[in-house]
Amino acid sequence: MARRPRSSTWLAERAVLVVNRLSRLLGRGEGTVIGGRAGLALDPTLLSGLARGRTVVLVSGTNGKTTTTALVAAGWGGPVAVNDTGSNMVQGHVAALAGRPGVPAALEVDESWLPGIAAATRPAVVVLLNLSRDQLDRANEVRRVALRWRDLCATLADTVVVANASDPLVAFAAETAPVVAWCDVATPWRLDAVSCPHCTAPLTFVPTGWSSDCGFAQPRSTTVLAEGSLSVDGLEVELDLALPGAVNRANAAFALTALARVGVDPRAAADRMAGVREVAGRYARRAWRGGEVRLVLAKNPAGFSAALEEVADAPGELWIAVNARVADGRDPSWLYDVPFERLAGRTVTCLGERRLDLATRLDYGGVAVRVADAVPDPPPGRPVTLVANYTAFQEWNARTAP
Repeated sequence: MARRPRSSTWLAERAVLVVNRLSRLLGRGEGTVIGGRAGLALDPTLLSGLARGRTVVLVSGTNGKTTTTALVAAGWGGPVAVNDTGSNMVQGHVAALAGRPGVPAALEVDESWLPGIAAATRPAVVVLLNLSRDQLDRANEVRRVALRWRDLCATLADTVVVANASDPLVAFAAETAPVVAWCDVATPWRLDAVSCPHCTAPLTFVPTGWSSDCGFAQPRSTTVLAEGSLSVDGLEVELDLALPGAVNRANAAFALTALARVGVDPRAAADRMAGVREVAGRYARRAWRGGEVRLVLAKNPAGFSAALEEVADAPGELWIAVNARVADGRDPSWLYDVPFERLAGRTVTCLGERRLDLATRLDYGGVAVRVADAVPDPPPGRPVTLVANYTAFQEWNARTAP
C-alpha cells in the first residue's frame, strides 16, 4: 500500500486539534472522541504517524489503568502526552498525541483494543495490570481477552512487557513475550482465575504464590512490593504516596518498573509521583453543600473489593452510588460478587439509579442501609466517603466543587 503523503497526516492532525477546541468552546465536553474521529476520517493511519519517533508506554488492565498511567506521566518528568480524559481507545490516543507533539507518551488502553494500539504505536513498554470481569452485558469473556493478550505478547520482539506475576491470567498472557519484567504485588481479587488456563485444574494459592499441577506457576519477579518496602530490579525505592491504599502502591510499582525500562531512575520517579494527590477526581476531597465528600471510583467486583478494603473504616458517613447505563454496563448482577459483608456494622446510604438493587444486596450482607431518593445533604461536621461506579462518579465529580 502506498504511504499517505505527509500533507494528509498534517491536515488530519490539525483537524483533531480544531475539533477538540471547538467542542470545548461550545461546552460539549473535551472533544477527544469526536476530534479523534475527525482526524482518523482524513487519515486512518494517523495514530502510527503521531507515535513515530516517540517513546511510548501503554497501560492496560481491568482496573487501575487511569491511575497507573497518571503515575507514569508524573514520574517520567518533563512534558508527556497522556490521555487523561479517560478516552482509552484509538480516538483518545490520537487526540492525546496530537495535543503534545514530539514528547514521550503514556497511554491507557482498553483491554480489547490493546493489540491494535500496540501494533500502531510500537511501544517501548506495555504494562499488563490485571484481568477480571467488567461490564457483564457487553464485555468479552475474561479468558478470551487473556488469549488475545497472549497472541499479542508473542509479537512484541522490541517491547518490554511489565506484567503482574500475581495474576494467573496476566502471567498466562505474558509468558509468550520475549522480554518480561515481572511484578509481585498484592492482588487480592482472584475469583476470575481459580483454574489453570493451561490444564483447567484448580490453582493452588499460598502466601508465596500460586501454582498448578501441570507446572504453571507464579513467575519469579524483578519488582517486589511487600508491606512497607518496594524493590525494583534490586534497588530499594521509598514509596511515599499521597494516593491512599495498597492498590495505589501496586499501581506505583507497575509505573516505576515501566519507567525503569525507559531509562528513568525509579527513586527520582517515586519522588515525583509523591505529588499526585488525585487522578481525574479519584480520591479527591470535594465541597458539597457546606460539607466535604471524598470520591472513590469502583466499577466492577474487583474494583469494589479493593475500595472496600480502604473505606470500611473511613471516618464519617459512607455513601455508595450505582448506575447501570451503557458506560457502566446494563447488568448490575455483579453487585452480588462484591464482598459487601466487610461493611457489617456500618450504615450505608444508597444512591444512584440502582440504589434499590444496591440496598437489597447490602441487606442480604447484613449491612444497615438508608435509601436516598433525593441527593442528600452532608451531615454537619462529618466527612463523607462516596464510592461510585463510572457514570455515578462522573455525576458527583461535576456536582461537587474542588
